[in-house]
Amino acid sequence: MIYIDILIYSQLFFISLLLLVFLYKFMLVMLLLMELMVMIISLLMFMILGLMNMEFYLIYYLIFGVCEGVLGLSLLVMIIRFSGGEIYYMFNISKF
Repeated sequence: MIYIDILIYSQLFFISLLLLVFLYKFMLVMLLLMELMVMIISLLMFMILGLMNMEFYLIYYLIFGVCEGVLGLSLLVMIIRFSGGEIYYMFNISKF
């Protein structure tokens, strides 16, 4: 039963990765998809590490996931403040 769940979550991860490739122009959508990928990976890690009785490593991963979300959101606020929009082709990255 757990192998079916792992298969479903890995398929969800690859679908979100595919969406990330196709929707790269909008930064907010990219951040949401990356957070979805973090959540899927954390569920996979919970299942796999639960089999080995090593769930405490999941806390370290979740801390890094929260830091990634905060940095992405602050970058989004900075880009919107300087350029006025979140679409990539509207501004030049070299200004930062």
